[in-house]
Amino acid sequence: MYVCVCNAITDKQIRKAVKSGVRNLSQLQAELGVATNCGSCKDTATEILRDSRRMSRPAEPQVYVPSIA
Repeated sequence: MYVCVCNAITDKQIRKAVKSGVRNLSQLQAELGVATNCGSCKDTATEILRDSRRMSRPAEPQVYVPSIA
C-alpha cells in the first residue's frame, strides 16, 4: 500500500528500511523521503515504523534454570 503518495513510498519499503536499521522518523525521512512534502502520511508512516520495530525485536532469551531435586 502507498503510504506517502507524494514520494511513492510503500509500507513494504518502510518495513525494509526498519530491517536495515532505521529506528525513527528522522532516519526514515532521510532514507526514503517519507513525510517530507505535505506531511499527511507522517502518522501512518510512524505507526508502520513502530509496528515494524516491535515485530523485528529478537525474542527474549530463555534461561535454563535446573531444578534441584
